[in-house]
Amino acid sequence: MREKIIVDKLSPQGELKWRYEGEVIARDANSLILEAFFDRDDAPFMDTILKRGDRFVETYYADRGFNIYEIYDRDDHSLKGYYCNIALPARFSEGRVEYADLYLDLWVSADGTQTVLDEDEFLAAELDEGTRLFARQALEELQAFFQSRQARRSGL
Repeated sequence: MREKIIVDKLSPQGELKWRYEGEVIARDANSLILEAFFDRDDAPFMDTILKRGDRFVETYYADRGFNIYEIYDRDDHSLKGYYCNIALPARFSEGRVEYADLYLDLWVSADGTQTVLDEDEFLAAELDEGTRLFARQALEELQAFFQSRQARRSGL
């Protein structure tokens, strides 16, 4: 039986915004991979539908400014895409992972198409310039990661 873990999504100011449970798949000193299942009603999102029971394989990093959720369909198990939160590096403790969300997000469709989300929230948020710069750099790193990954798949 895998270890249960609580995920706490925090505001940049440390206020709890969302809490749910997952199961640890793997971990090392700087990362944690867990499995969780979508627990909201079915809803259209970008080029897909998020369904109650969709499988999320979530990777959190203690040394990077983002986390990555691989989303798999509950019915046919196909990859829907990657939802990526720009965030302060995750903090790991016994039975818990927490991260402070910086509002900016990246959606990467299964075909590799990238869409930056929630820029309006990011621009309206009360963040200092250092945090804004950190978030923009993390977004660029994440975009480059998925672009190089797409290029490798295309044989470029």
